[in-house]
Amino acid sequence: QVQLVESGGGLVQAGGSLRLSCEASGRTFNTYPLGWFRQAPGKQREFVAAFSWRSGNTLFADSVKGRFTTSRDNAKSTHYLQMNSLKPEDTAVYYCAASNKPGPFYSRISDYDYWGQGTQVTVSS
Repeated sequence: QVQLVESGGGLVQAGGSLRLSCEASGRTFNTYPLGWFRQAPGKQREFVAAFSWRSGNTLFADSVKGRFTTSRDNAKSTHYLQMNSLKPEDTAVYYCAASNKPGPFYSRISDYDYWGQGTQVTVSS
């Protein structure tokens, strides 16, 4: 079992930045693919980024490529999503997720087995 807790959301003006955190517990942190998704009001949950521990690389959705980055702190069992140049269309609840599959990257919701509770990001224009 894996427990995931997101934090770091908030209200920011367009062009601003936020860093989301995903703290994991319950299993060795760096042994499973990890993903970030978001869900805006009235819309389906969509893929944002997928992280491979094996390679250390991240796959990004085209909508955030060049603006979002990821990092990790193994000692804290925490993965981070750094969001820069935020736009109003980035407003959503952001979720991190972990998969039992071997990886390296997964962009489908159905590939993930564990989900955090989400953190709200609101970008004002």
